[in-house]
Amino acid sequence: MFDLIISNASVIDGSGREAYRADIAVKGRTIAAIGDLKDSRAERRVDAAGKTLCPGFIDVHSHADLTLFREDYAATLSPLLRQGITTFVGGHCGMGLSPLTRENREGLKTYLEVFAQMDFERDIHWEGLPSFMDFVSTRGLPVNMALLVPHGLLRICASGLNNRLLDRHEIQTMQSLLMEGMQAGAFGLSSGLQYAPGLNADTEELIELARPLAGFGGIHASHIRSYTSSTLPQAIGEIGEISRRAGIHGHIAHIFSIPWVGPFQNLALKGLKWLANHAETAMRLVPRPLIDMEMKRILSLLEKERQSGAELTMDIMPTTVGFTHLLAFFPPWALVGGQAEVIRKVRDKTIRAAIRRDIETGKPTWPHRGRNTWSLNVIRQMGWDAVTIMAVHSEKNKALEGRRFTEIADERGMHPFDVMCDLLLEEDGRVLVFESMSEPDDAFTEAYTFPALLDKRVMITTDTILLGMGKPSYLFYGCYPKFIGRYVYEKGLLDLPTAIHRCTGLPAKEFGIDNRGLIKEGYFADMLLMDAPNFRTKAVFRDPEQFPQGLDLVIVNGRVALENDTPLPGILPGRLIRKQNQGAPQV
Repeated sequence: MFDLIISNASVIDGSGREAYRADIAVKGRTIAAIGDLKDSRAERRVDAAGKTLCPGFIDVHSHADLTLFREDYAATLSPLLRQGITTFVGGHCGMGLSPLTRENREGLKTYLEVFAQMDFERDIHWEGLPSFMDFVSTRGLPVNMALLVPHGLLRICASGLNNRLLDRHEIQTMQSLLMEGMQAGAFGLSSGLQYAPGLNADTEELIELARPLAGFGGIHASHIRSYTSSTLPQAIGEIGEISRRAGIHGHIAHIFSIPWVGPFQNLALKGLKWLANHAETAMRLVPRPLIDMEMKRILSLLEKERQSGAELTMDIMPTTVGFTHLLAFFPPWALVGGQAEVIRKVRDKTIRAAIRRDIETGKPTWPHRGRNTWSLNVIRQMGWDAVTIMAVHSEKNKALEGRRFTEIADERGMHPFDVMCDLLLEEDGRVLVFESMSEPDDAFTEAYTFPALLDKRVMITTDTILLGMGKPSYLFYGCYPKFIGRYVYEKGLLDLPTAIHRCTGLPAKEFGIDNRGLIKEGYFADMLLMDAPNFRTKAVFRDPEQFPQGLDLVIVNGRVALENDTPLPGILPGRLIRKQNQGAPQV
């Protein structure tokens, strides 16, 4: 007898093939049978006539792991389950919750308290990745999780927070910690090359560190060194070079492009902002090939690297809004030292003036190793009005969440930079922000993303940062329903089997997640039963906390975890997936 039979379903199996009619049986954690099962017995039978059954979505670029220290982590992560995510990959952009060492503790404390909004001494109960994995496995998970080893933490463990190249001994220390993580079951290495401390690494450091990954079949997933239009070719080329020379799979995270035209930047920025703010007019005035040109250039750069021998893939978020911590927009020299030292620099009027000067005069030259040439100078490239407050730590500033710094500055009669610095002082450095060229997801800026959104080799991801506080990205609530609802049904830009493949079978294959991502006998039973044409989201940037509708069932490892859009209480069916011991499902 089976545990569950879903009968009369329109099955889209995650491979990209067309839908077919079948019954699907689940026993234990396994998809046990597919076919005509009308004469088979089961503890429960669900009639899925008129509904679509597909694999659960696999989000291969998430920061949901940064939530796992919290007592309410399961509730905080519930928006993932409620939009159909059954597996995520954490540890991205060079950041995560492990590994940690007893050495360079102050640097690790500063780093994690800024990113994860935690109390380091109270919340950390582990050191190496093996002990963190054990901690997670003991607590349980609402969905499946795989982990990458974050380069940023490796670097701080080996050398503290600094802005120099590392010596041979420090690189060996990083390699040792990386190998410990891989042996424990990590899927590869992540790097955040726009962020301190990752931006201080050169290509040779990354190649040397990545070489041992080849023996594990590990991936290197990177928030690349630059998303600036003028230096994107070099940044993509760097990941291609690491892939070729280390003999590993390289992956480029959440692709986008920030324009830079040198001395004409201010004029170009005014023009782009006008077009974005008058999207309906802009869509009539600007020829479609011109809108597509930049993203098609990026895709061609990726293909060029593949043709030269690199194994390279890419993902994209279905939004035009980015998010990070506010200190990432400061020049790297200002971030050297522990938290107290960084705060001291922000408080010092002379140093504050130097920081502002470097922001306003910095130029994104390659390879971004000069005092004011770092590549994440978003304010210089997108304007002071591009930055919106996402989350603060204290209650007294909660009313500022969701507001632009320029708006607050106008009210206070101050420069936006001084508002930023004052807020950092009040929040002890813990300020998360959004950045966008105009009002998020205007139709003109959205249109330039279409070539990547439609490319069959590009995966769809959330870049989730769920902290249980602040104003979250609406992708935390509706990434996949937006991708399917808007681009399959509303705009008709791609078909449903292709869309589902790019969220299920493709990410499983490229990241080496075995026995998931497809509806196939013997695979883990991670599945969604949905009313596909009505699987939509109302979540938008200004009103993000809207749960999607259209999910009849979400099944994780054979257990029903959500029914009729509602999570079942007390259910933690997810598993920590270890690459070196994934195994086959057991009935």
